[in-house]
Amino acid sequence: MTPDVSSAPILDLVNGFRAARFLMAATELGLFEALADSPATIDELAARTHLTRRAARICADAMVAVALLDRDGDIYANSAAAAAYLAGTSPADLRPFLRFSGQISYPAWINLVDALRHGPTSQITDLDPGRQKVFSEGVEALNAGTAAALADTVDFGAHHRLLDIGGGTGSWSIAVARTSPHLTATVFELPQVVDLARQRIAEQGLTERIDVVAGDVRTADLPTGHDCCLLANVIHCFSPEDNRRLLAAARRAVLPGARLLLADYWTDPTHTEPVVAALMAGEYAVNIADGDVYSLAEGREWLTDTGWRFVAHEQLAGAKSVIIAEAV
Repeated sequence: MTPDVSSAPILDLVNGFRAARFLMAATELGLFEALADSPATIDELAARTHLTRRAARICADAMVAVALLDRDGDIYANSAAAAAYLAGTSPADLRPFLRFSGQISYPAWINLVDALRHGPTSQITDLDPGRQKVFSEGVEALNAGTAAALADTVDFGAHHRLLDIGGGTGSWSIAVARTSPHLTATVFELPQVVDLARQRIAEQGLTERIDVVAGDVRTADLPTGHDCCLLANVIHCFSPEDNRRLLAAARRAVLPGARLLLADYWTDPTHTEPVVAALMAGEYAVNIADGDVYSLAEGREWLTDTGWRFVAHEQLAGAKSVIIAEAV
């Protein structure tokens, strides 16, 4: 007997990986850059990407099907979204995130079943220098809009020294420094990331305002003398117990009245909204031993336990939001 409910939602989900993998491949093959200056026929596109005509047609038609390329007869062109984010012609460049997704994230997800049963077979803290660069630049690209939203949403007027704990390439501190010229910052990151951060900060001409200090947030004492702490994309890396320890360490590093900003995928009490947060829990499961997503209620409980007073919860770009607290 045929069920009276459609199988389409299931099949759409299963086919999702095919669309995503095509997008990663098209990005790596330079399909969108090849159309950045002008539309092209499939023969011209094959020549520009050094692909066979068949391979170029398969990839281009798939991107037409998912609305990232436009096709008018035999002429292919970037869609508006591809031109803005994938062609390499604007500052809003998602290609590094697509490279991260294709080279690091997607291969790790193949092991999701084993990771859920036994834990991840490798961790993002163990990447070699080349893969570390791909990872760090990919995360920076994904969060560029969120970092800019934080800088615009939070009032930094009363603060002068920002401690960016687990600050990655320094992109969050850079965004804040651009909108708050009175403020200086310290990026505290793992030794394997600090050179990338120093390079990015130097490229932005902010070396005099943003310092970089190497250390492990799990074991090292945090730098002192700051009146604002930022943990962006850090809470999801740790267990609840380790997050309490980290928040307590941050509290010990600042004076009463200092601000704390926790930017992450804060969820509802069921951990199912926002949807992307529930799915990102899988990303953490395959890459981080204790990684997870947490609810706003859990975050507020940790603050109370570690010497912070909850002030506000503000939405940032996309599914991410920021908890704002004050040292008591």
